[in-house]
Amino acid sequence: MRFQRQQLTHLQIPMRRLDAVSTKDILSDQYEHQANGWERKLRPAELACFLSHKAAWQFVLETGQPWLILEDDALLSHKTAELLTTISSTTCELDYVNLETRHRRKWLDRKSLALIAGYELRRLYQDRTGAAAYVLFPSGARKLLNRAQFAAPALADAFLCRSYDLNGWQVYPAAAIQLDQCANYGLNPPVSFVSTITPENNVKPQANHFYHYLCFKYRRLAAQLRMGCRQLSVSRCAQRLMVPIIQSDFEE
Repeated sequence: MRFQRQQLTHLQIPMRRLDAVSTKDILSDQYEHQANGWERKLRPAELACFLSHKAAWQFVLETGQPWLILEDDALLSHKTAELLTTISSTTCELDYVNLETRHRRKWLDRKSLALIAGYELRRLYQDRTGAAAYVLFPSGARKLLNRAQFAAPALADAFLCRSYDLNGWQVYPAAAIQLDQCANYGLNPPVSFVSTITPENNVKPQANHFYHYLCFKYRRLAAQLRMGCRQLSVSRCAQRLMVPIIQSDFEE
Protein backbone atom coordinates (compact mmCIF):
# COMPACT_ATOMS: atom_id res chain seq x y z
CA MET A 1 0.00 0.00 0.00
CA ARG A 2 2.84 2.37 0.80
CA PHE A 3 4.41 1.63 -2.57
CA GLN A 4 1.16 2.31 -4.44
CA ARG A 5 0.49 5.54 -2.55
CA GLN A 6 3.97 6.82 -3.37
CA GLN A 7 3.76 5.72 -7.01
CA LEU A 8 0.32 7.19 -7.66
CA THR A 9 1.14 10.42 -5.86
CA HIS A 10 4.27 10.78 -8.01
CA LEU A 11 2.21 10.13 -11.18
CA GLN A 12 -0.51 12.53 -9.96
CA ILE A 13 -3.20 9.86 -10.23
CA PRO A 14 -5.88 10.16 -7.53
CA MET A 15 -6.41 6.95 -5.62
CA ARG A 16 -9.26 5.27 -3.79
CA ARG A 17 -8.56 2.16 -1.77
CA LEU A 18 -11.13 -0.63 -1.69
CA ASP A 19 -11.07 -3.06 1.21
CA ALA A 20 -9.88 -6.43 -0.05
CA VAL A 21 -11.58 -9.67 0.88
CA SER A 22 -9.40 -11.50 3.37
CA THR A 23 -9.11 -15.22 3.82
CA LYS A 24 -10.36 -14.53 7.37
CA ASP A 25 -13.65 -13.34 5.84
CA ILE A 26 -14.26 -16.69 4.12
CA LEU A 27 -15.88 -19.36 6.24
CA SER A 28 -14.78 -22.95 5.69
CA ASP A 29 -18.15 -23.96 4.22
CA GLN A 30 -18.07 -20.99 1.84
CA TYR A 31 -14.53 -21.88 0.81
CA GLU A 32 -15.43 -25.48 -0.02
CA HIS A 33 -18.50 -24.32 -1.92
CA GLN A 34 -16.63 -21.79 -4.06
CA ALA A 35 -13.10 -23.19 -4.41
CA ASN A 36 -13.90 -26.34 -6.39
CA GLY A 37 -15.53 -24.99 -9.56
CA TRP A 38 -12.43 -24.10 -11.59
CA GLU A 39 -9.69 -26.22 -13.23
CA ARG A 40 -8.10 -27.03 -9.88
CA LYS A 41 -8.96 -26.29 -6.29
CA LEU A 42 -8.30 -22.65 -5.48
CA ARG A 43 -6.13 -21.65 -2.57
CA PRO A 44 -8.00 -19.58 0.06
CA ALA A 45 -5.92 -16.53 -0.94
CA GLU A 46 -6.76 -17.06 -4.63
CA LEU A 47 -10.46 -17.17 -3.84
CA ALA A 48 -10.11 -14.03 -1.71
CA CYS A 49 -8.28 -12.30 -4.58
CA PHE A 50 -11.06 -13.18 -7.03
CA LEU A 51 -13.73 -11.92 -4.63
CA SER A 52 -11.74 -8.70 -4.18
CA HIS A 53 -11.73 -8.13 -7.95
CA LYS A 54 -15.43 -8.91 -8.05
CA ALA A 55 -16.05 -6.25 -5.39
CA ALA A 56 -14.10 -3.79 -7.56
CA TRP A 57 -16.28 -4.67 -10.56
CA GLN A 58 -19.35 -3.94 -8.45
CA PHE A 59 -17.84 -0.59 -7.45
CA VAL A 60 -17.28 0.32 -11.12
CA LEU A 61 -20.87 -0.55 -11.96
CA GLU A 62 -22.28 1.41 -9.03
CA THR A 63 -20.24 4.54 -9.75
CA GLY A 64 -21.12 4.45 -13.45
CA GLN A 65 -17.65 5.46 -14.64
CA PRO A 66 -14.43 3.74 -15.71
CA TRP A 67 -11.75 3.04 -13.10
CA LEU A 68 -8.18 1.81 -13.23
CA ILE A 69 -8.08 -1.31 -11.04
CA LEU A 70 -4.66 -2.04 -9.55
CA GLU A 71 -3.23 -4.87 -7.53
CA ASP A 72 -0.65 -3.85 -4.97
CA ASP A 73 2.38 -5.01 -6.98
CA ALA A 74 1.62 -3.17 -10.25
CA LEU A 75 4.47 -0.99 -11.51
CA LEU A 76 3.21 1.77 -13.80
CA SER A 77 4.73 3.64 -16.70
CA HIS A 78 5.37 7.35 -16.21
CA LYS A 79 2.92 7.90 -19.08
CA THR A 80 0.01 6.22 -17.29
CA ALA A 81 -1.87 9.39 -16.32
CA GLU A 82 -1.70 10.70 -19.89
CA LEU A 83 -2.81 7.32 -21.24
CA LEU A 84 -5.77 7.16 -18.84
CA THR A 85 -6.95 10.60 -19.94
CA THR A 86 -6.79 9.57 -23.58
CA ILE A 87 -8.48 6.21 -22.99
CA SER A 88 -11.35 7.79 -21.05
CA SER A 89 -12.04 10.23 -23.89
CA THR A 90 -11.91 7.74 -26.76
CA THR A 91 -15.02 7.30 -28.85
CA CYS A 92 -14.45 3.55 -29.26
CA GLU A 93 -16.72 1.10 -27.47
CA LEU A 94 -14.59 -0.16 -24.60
CA ASP A 95 -15.45 -2.63 -21.85
CA TYR A 96 -11.96 -3.41 -20.64
CA VAL A 97 -8.45 -2.11 -21.35
CA ASN A 98 -5.44 -4.08 -20.15
CA LEU A 99 -2.35 -2.00 -19.34
CA GLU A 100 -0.21 -4.99 -18.36
CA THR A 101 2.18 -7.45 -19.97
CA ARG A 102 3.66 -10.59 -18.39
CA HIS A 103 6.20 -11.80 -20.93
CA ARG A 104 3.68 -14.02 -22.70
CA ARG A 105 2.23 -13.69 -26.18
CA LYS A 106 -1.26 -12.31 -26.72
CA TRP A 107 -3.62 -12.39 -29.68
CA LEU A 108 -4.02 -8.77 -30.78
CA ASP A 109 -5.72 -7.11 -33.72
CA ARG A 110 -3.44 -6.27 -36.62
CA LYS A 111 -4.96 -2.78 -36.70
CA SER A 112 -4.40 -0.21 -33.98
CA LEU A 113 -5.67 3.13 -32.70
CA ALA A 114 -3.25 5.87 -31.75
CA LEU A 115 -3.29 6.97 -28.10
CA ILE A 116 -0.31 9.18 -27.26
CA ALA A 117 3.17 9.38 -28.78
CA GLY A 118 4.65 5.89 -28.81
CA TYR A 119 1.49 4.13 -27.57
CA GLU A 120 -1.52 2.64 -29.28
CA LEU A 121 -4.61 0.62 -28.50
CA ARG A 122 -5.21 -2.79 -30.03
CA ARG A 123 -8.20 -5.07 -29.76
CA LEU A 124 -7.33 -7.89 -27.36
CA TYR A 125 -8.76 -11.23 -28.47
CA GLN A 126 -6.90 -13.72 -26.27
CA ASP A 127 -4.77 -13.22 -23.18
CA ARG A 128 -3.41 -15.80 -20.76
CA THR A 129 -2.41 -14.06 -17.52
CA GLY A 130 -2.39 -10.73 -15.76
CA ALA A 131 -4.97 -8.83 -13.69
CA ALA A 132 -2.72 -6.30 -11.95
CA ALA A 133 -3.60 -3.18 -13.96
CA TYR A 134 -6.68 -2.75 -16.11
CA VAL A 135 -9.28 -0.11 -16.84
CA LEU A 136 -12.82 -1.39 -16.44
CA PHE A 137 -15.84 0.43 -17.83
CA PRO A 138 -19.36 0.02 -16.40
CA SER A 139 -20.40 -1.99 -19.46
CA GLY A 140 -17.55 -4.40 -18.80
CA ALA A 141 -18.32 -4.58 -15.10
CA ARG A 142 -21.90 -5.54 -15.90
CA LYS A 143 -20.76 -8.34 -18.20
CA LEU A 144 -18.29 -9.71 -15.64
CA LEU A 145 -20.81 -9.61 -12.82
CA ASN A 146 -23.45 -11.29 -14.98
CA ARG A 147 -20.97 -14.03 -15.83
CA ALA A 148 -20.01 -14.42 -12.17
CA GLN A 149 -23.64 -15.26 -11.38
CA PHE A 150 -23.37 -18.60 -13.17
CA ALA A 151 -19.60 -19.17 -13.53
CA ALA A 152 -17.62 -20.43 -10.56
CA PRO A 153 -14.81 -18.35 -9.06
CA ALA A 154 -11.43 -18.78 -10.74
CA LEU A 155 -8.06 -17.14 -10.74
CA ALA A 156 -8.94 -13.48 -11.33
CA ASP A 157 -6.83 -13.20 -14.48
CA ALA A 158 -8.19 -16.46 -15.88
CA PHE A 159 -11.75 -15.25 -15.34
CA LEU A 160 -10.97 -12.02 -17.19
CA CYS A 161 -9.07 -13.70 -20.02
CA ARG A 162 -11.89 -16.13 -20.75
CA SER A 163 -14.70 -13.59 -20.68
CA TYR A 164 -14.90 -13.51 -24.46
CA ASP A 165 -17.98 -11.31 -24.47
CA LEU A 166 -15.84 -8.44 -23.16
CA ASN A 167 -14.91 -5.81 -25.70
CA GLY A 168 -11.30 -5.96 -24.54
CA TRP A 169 -8.31 -3.88 -25.64
CA GLN A 170 -4.57 -3.79 -24.93
CA VAL A 171 -2.32 -0.78 -24.44
CA TYR A 172 0.67 -1.37 -26.74
CA PRO A 173 3.45 -1.12 -25.63
CA ALA A 174 2.25 -2.04 -22.15
CA ALA A 175 2.04 0.61 -19.44
CA ALA A 176 2.26 -1.76 -16.45
CA ILE A 177 4.09 -4.85 -15.24
CA GLN A 178 4.02 -6.68 -11.94
CA LEU A 179 7.08 -6.38 -9.74
CA ASP A 180 7.93 -10.04 -10.24
CA GLN A 181 8.39 -9.30 -13.95
CA CYS A 182 11.00 -6.57 -13.58
CA ALA A 183 13.90 -8.89 -14.40
CA ASN A 184 12.21 -9.99 -17.65
CA TYR A 185 12.13 -6.38 -18.82
CA GLY A 186 15.55 -5.24 -17.63
CA LEU A 187 14.27 -3.23 -14.68
CA ASN A 188 15.35 -3.08 -11.07
CA PRO A 189 12.30 -3.51 -8.80
CA PRO A 190 11.75 -0.33 -6.79
CA VAL A 191 10.74 -2.35 -3.73
CA SER A 192 11.08 -5.97 -2.67
CA PHE A 193 7.84 -7.90 -2.86
CA VAL A 194 6.73 -11.36 -1.77
CA SER A 195 3.36 -12.63 -2.98
CA THR A 196 0.79 -13.39 -0.29
CA ILE A 197 -1.31 -15.33 -2.81
CA THR A 198 1.16 -17.88 -4.15
CA PRO A 199 3.38 -19.47 -1.48
CA GLU A 200 7.09 -19.81 -2.14
CA ASN A 201 6.82 -23.59 -2.49
CA ASN A 202 3.84 -23.13 -4.87
CA VAL A 203 2.00 -26.09 -3.31
CA LYS A 204 -1.53 -26.37 -4.71
CA PRO A 205 -4.48 -27.76 -2.71
CA GLN A 206 -5.39 -31.32 -3.57
CA ALA A 207 -8.79 -32.37 -4.87
CA ASN A 208 -11.15 -33.48 -2.12
CA HIS A 209 -11.86 -36.74 -3.92
CA PHE A 210 -11.49 -38.46 -7.28
CA TYR A 211 -14.73 -37.04 -8.70
CA HIS A 212 -13.49 -33.48 -8.14
CA TYR A 213 -10.17 -34.47 -9.70
CA LEU A 214 -11.95 -35.66 -12.86
CA CYS A 215 -14.05 -32.48 -12.94
CA PHE A 216 -10.91 -30.33 -12.74
CA LYS A 217 -9.34 -32.23 -15.64
CA TYR A 218 -12.50 -31.97 -17.72
CA ARG A 219 -12.81 -28.21 -17.12
CA ARG A 220 -9.17 -27.66 -18.05
CA LEU A 221 -9.56 -29.61 -21.28
CA ALA A 222 -12.78 -27.74 -22.14
CA ALA A 223 -11.09 -24.40 -21.47
CA GLN A 224 -8.16 -25.31 -23.72
CA LEU A 225 -10.57 -26.29 -26.50
CA ARG A 226 -12.47 -23.00 -26.14
CA MET A 227 -9.19 -21.11 -26.25
CA GLY A 228 -8.16 -22.95 -29.41
CA CYS A 229 -11.49 -22.21 -31.06
CA ARG A 230 -11.17 -18.57 -30.06
CA GLN A 231 -7.73 -18.31 -31.64
CA LEU A 232 -8.91 -19.96 -34.86
CA SER A 233 -11.88 -17.62 -35.07
CA VAL A 234 -9.69 -14.49 -34.92
CA SER A 235 -6.68 -15.74 -36.87
CA ARG A 236 -7.56 -13.72 -39.98
CA CYS A 237 -7.65 -10.37 -38.19
CA ALA A 238 -5.26 -10.98 -35.29
CA GLN A 239 -1.65 -11.92 -34.66
CA ARG A 240 0.13 -13.49 -31.70
CA LEU A 241 2.54 -10.94 -30.26
CA MET A 242 4.78 -10.31 -27.30
CA VAL A 243 3.73 -6.98 -25.82
CA PRO A 244 6.86 -4.94 -25.03
CA ILE A 245 7.37 -2.00 -22.72
CA ILE A 246 9.25 1.24 -23.23
CA GLN A 247 11.91 0.68 -20.59
CA SER A 248 12.77 4.36 -20.15
CA ASP A 249 9.13 5.09 -19.23
CA PHE A 250 9.52 2.91 -16.12
CA GLU A 251 12.93 4.01 -14.92
CA GLU A 252 13.53 6.55 -12.17
